[in-house]
Amino acid sequence: MDEKMEMTAAEETAVEEIKEEVSAEIASEAVETEENTADDTENKKEKKKKGTFIKDVIEICESTILTVFVIVLLFTYVLHPVNIVGRSMVPTLNNNYSGERELKKETDKVFMNTIFFDVKYGDILVIDKDKNYLLDENGKPYQPQYDMPINECIIKRVIAVGGQTVSIENGKVTVDGEVLDEPYIAEDAYTNDDGAFGGQYPITIPEGYYFVMGDNRNHSTDSRARSVGLVKKDQIYGKAIIKYSPIEEFDILIGSHKG
Repeated sequence: MDEKMEMTAAEETAVEEIKEEVSAEIASEAVETEENTADDTENKKEKKKKGTFIKDVIEICESTILTVFVIVLLFTYVLHPVNIVGRSMVPTLNNNYSGERELKKETDKVFMNTIFFDVKYGDILVIDKDKNYLLDENGKPYQPQYDMPINECIIKRVIAVGGQTVSIENGKVTVDGEVLDEPYIAEDAYTNDDGAFGGQYPITIPEGYYFVMGDNRNHSTDSRARSVGLVKKDQIYGKAIIKYSPIEEFDILIGSHKG
């Protein structure tokens, strides 16, 4: 009887030991599971952080590329910078040419718009004068065989457009019978014509062509000269809209013909 009871007690002890081992294993597994869960959570956070960083880098690159693209388009077509050389547009542009700025070789700088613009009286145009167009006895434009074009980029003001009639007499310019009020010029011209039209004014400007002159009438090679003549529409690079340098002389050039 006692022996049976002793064995039962031993068995109980063994059972308790087994229970303790099982509990310890369960507890160990639970701790390991918690550690694995914590590791998984940390890994997920790390992956999410890396994914967010890569996404941010991609977004920054896209924004930078788009910004650079817009800036290139802006300064190529909408605000194309141009340096003014010479004194044919004095006093509007480069108005200290004969003074200190000439010695320093400084020039005015303007922004030129090359798209979405119309051409009208008073506009200041940047022109590729690779061809010179004169008028024959019937008033039709032609390219002279022996008079070579000036063959350089020039900047002048539009005086008359296609369909208008131009006359120059005693330094005064008349368009469609009205003498122009020109507050932008340096002085009246000493000569009415430099051979382009043989002094045979008035002349009617053909459609698609323009008569241009410099504001510094006595120091300007313009439509009065055979090397320039009329300007054809496809010779126009663009329209000068802003003088941005020197900054102290900043000026809006649109409407500058109104004084």
